[in-house]
Amino acid sequence: MEREIRLKRLGFRSWHRGTKEADLMVGGFFDAYATRWSDAEIDWFEAFLEEQDVDIMAWAMGAAAVPARWQGQMMDDLKTLTYVPIQQ
Repeated sequence: MEREIRLKRLGFRSWHRGTKEADLMVGGFFDAYATRWSDAEIDWFEAFLEEQDVDIMAWAMGAAAVPARWQGQMMDDLKTLTYVPIQQ
């Protein structure tokens, strides 16, 4: 039950970042991957959400170097950007 509550809170935080672009990137990433995350990955994402949106977006788009703390499979998944819906 605690895991479910945690994921609901993280989902809300992911989709309410403050800008539409960050909502789509972070919220889309959460929706695409969260159901598969281990407890350690949930911990990573929870801490990651404390970062500034501008930094998260720069890391994901390759405009800035990713700090060592955030490097790994989760960041690699975030950088794919295939989870962001593109409206035509």
